[in-house]
This record gives sequence, structure tokens and C-alpha cells, in this order.
Amino acid sequence: MLHAKDNQLPTRKYFQSGKMKLSYLDFGGEGEEILLMLHGHMNDARTYSDFASKIEGWRVIGLDQRGHGWSEHSPDLDYSRESYLNDIFSLIDTELGGQPVTILGHSLGGVNGYQFAARYPELVRAVIVEDIGVEINADMSFAEKLPSRSASLEELRASLERAGVRAIDYFSESVFEDEQGWGFRSDLRGMNISTQNINGVWWEDWLSSTCPILLIHGKKSFVMDIHQAKLMVSRRPNTKLEVFEECGHGVHSDDPNGFYRAVRDFLDGLR
Repeated sequence: MLHAKDNQLPTRKYFQSGKMKLSYLDFGGEGEEILLMLHGHMNDARTYSDFASKIEGWRVIGLDQRGHGWSEHSPDLDYSRESYLNDIFSLIDTELGGQPVTILGHSLGGVNGYQFAARYPELVRAVIVEDIGVEINADMSFAEKLPSRSASLEELRASLERAGVRAIDYFSESVFEDEQGWGFRSDLRGMNISTQNINGVWWEDWLSSTCPILLIHGKKSFVMDIHQAKLMVSRRPNTKLEVFEECGHGVHSDDPNGFYRAVRDFLDGLR
């Protein structure tokens, strides 16, 4: 369920980024500062809806990144690093008046956040990176094996299990039902391509920006380990690490209250 300030649903809006029509949720909120939220692979802007309902003093925006949510799927399977970053630039430029933002990004969104800060430092006040590193070797080839529709939500979840997915709750977070059955909103053909494009070593991007960064790590994560998290913080000035001992890759869903407190304290420190 979507949540927003004062019990009002967020407003869904659309904009153009190159040839693609993309969508975002405007959760509202009082304050001149903007918090831009970027979800991970196979999620959408709703992934942070509970968090958005709690945060005060910020205007909160959640982007459905290309190939996810209500944004269009790339017809030519363009899920390159530059295209994701150009989409963020287009949103800020056309919808937010070119105002600098603070970015909160999970997984794919975290990489996009710190890479965007490296390329457009004038547009980023700070970044919160949730459980993604700078040396990435992920595999989402299972997405191509998933059915376009399932007869029930249970069968959809079973398809994830058959594909060997461990984080079933996480990957089934963004689903829908229509007359054909249950399906995923994300571009299943494009997810592995997108993942291959974030794989690599990104130390140069991580170290190029100077803005404050909060790195949030779930110690039971299957995506990164504590050794990389500590190295990222030790090598980059103006960086803080928050480790959640009992959480996995999705800290925001595993411990929503602790996640909220960590992010809120970081945001308060920016004022």
C-alpha cells in the first residue's frame, strides 16, 4: 500500500527522458530540500513508501527507473550506466527545476546515486547508499526464466523459488495482477543486461565525489560483505557506515524502524 504525508496518496507523475516516458511518485512533504529515492532491480518507487510517510522536513520523490514500475521498458534494451544517469539528470532538470538533491538509493539505485554524484557534483548534496559496493559481481540471469504471467501470487513466488532465488520477498515486492494473471512490472528481458552493466569495479566513481555519504550495510547480505563496506568507508573521506547485524540486502524492509532512524539522523546532520 502507498503512504504519504497527512494520509494523502502520493501523486504519480510522468516526464520524458530522451525517447522514453518515465514515471515518478511525488510523496510531497514540507521543506525546501529534496530527497530523491532510487529503488533496486525489480522494485519500483513504492519500495520506500513506508519510509517516505515518516520522514519530515523534506520533499520526497521516488523515481521508477527505466524498465521498472510505471516507467517504460527500453525497446532496445538500453540499460547502460549512462542511460540510468541521464534519466536522473532529466528528472532533476525538467521536473525539479535543476535543484540539487540528496539521493537515497538501494542496490542498483545506490550505484546510480554515487555514480551520479561523481558526474554531477553540483546537483547532489549527499548520498545514502543501501547495501551495494564498488566491486560488484551480481547475476540476475534467472529473470529471463520467469514467466510473463502466473495464475496466482503463490505460483509467481514459486517461479522465483524454482529459479533459485533466495530473496523471494524482495523480488516479489513489485508485482501486479491483470486479466492475464500475476506478473512483474520490471522488464524481465532487461534485468540481466542491467545487472551486467553494474558489474565491475567502480572505485574511481566512489572516490571522485566529496559530498557526505552514508553507507548502510546488512551484515547478512548476499550482495556485499562487511570487509568491502569498511574499506569503502576507510578510503573515502566524509563517509559514514551503519551496519545492521541481523539484516540482509534489504535493510529498509528487514528493519524499517532502524533504517528510518539511521537515515533520519544522517539527514538531520546535513542541516
